[in-house]
Amino acid sequence: MTSLHIQSLYSGGLITNYYCSSQCRHCLYGCSPKWPKKYITKEKTKSNFRLIKSLGCNSVHIGGGEPFLNIDGLEQVLEDAREENMQIEYIETNSSWYTDEDTAVNILYRLTGAGLRTLLVSMSPFHIEHIPFRKVKGVLAACRKTGVSVFPWIQEFYPELSMFDENDKHSLNEFKEKFGEDYIKSIPMRYWIHYGGRAIQTYKEIYPMQPTGEILKSSQGGCNELKDTSHFHADLFGNYIPGLCSGISILVDDLAGPLNADEYPIITMLYNNGVNELLETVTLKSGFNPQKEYLNKCHLCFDIRKYLVKEKHVNSKELQPAEYYDNV
Repeated sequence: MTSLHIQSLYSGGLITNYYCSSQCRHCLYGCSPKWPKKYITKEKTKSNFRLIKSLGCNSVHIGGGEPFLNIDGLEQVLEDAREENMQIEYIETNSSWYTDEDTAVNILYRLTGAGLRTLLVSMSPFHIEHIPFRKVKGVLAACRKTGVSVFPWIQEFYPELSMFDENDKHSLNEFKEKFGEDYIKSIPMRYWIHYGGRAIQTYKEIYPMQPTGEILKSSQGGCNELKDTSHFHADLFGNYIPGLCSGISILVDDLAGPLNADEYPIITMLYNNGVNELLETVTLKSGFNPQKEYLNKCHLCFDIRKYLVKEKHVNSKELQPAEYYDNV
């Protein structure tokens, strides 16, 4: 049995908070207004940065949740990054914090003083369900005034979003009515979406499901995704999220060497033998009964893990934060 060992990190981010002003239907991390209003502390920020740097990664992005829901906290994170010599590539925002141009300009000037250089400004049909486009346009204008660079994610949707009343929120059904029944189905061809988190619930209603047996046949071997460090995250609770496997966690402090298989049995099973062994083990020991069909192996894995947390009340450091399973 081989233990997962993250020996170096390539590219990733810091999750400052999971609570969010949106509840986007594609959110990998299940962020929403229902989360506790907790924000990363100075101590946790610094310990995360130090570990990330020790594994060879000297720059990260900042995301959430919505980082701008706590301006004081966000400013502190930027100052901590400067103290630890950690470069901040960009900060993600959904623009919900925008009220008027003067206030936004003052906020951005304050944060540029602490090290802000670039904002990733979210713009998509998923976001406009919760954030009027007027706010996005307002943040873009404030960035131009303050010299903050903009990483529009993604610019391609801007013309379509502009066709709706910018002062209101607009449902995905409105997009289907305007652009055709297949509009939501076509979004992942234009906008990278991982079919995990809340995207599972959205796209299992749109894309064909696969028989569980077929998924198991095509998923032989271990989940190499667990060792992918091209888009990792560390969060406010001191969890490292391997790859894009939201809801799976490794304590940042445990990344110093190979994971202890006794402390991380679920990750060890997945890493060595994939979802097949996890299904077999949880079915035998905990009475899990899989559905007949799933969207993909990540959907099956999520269903097993949610069963453990919600039905069997398993409290494991591998399945954190537990609130994730309430919000997807």
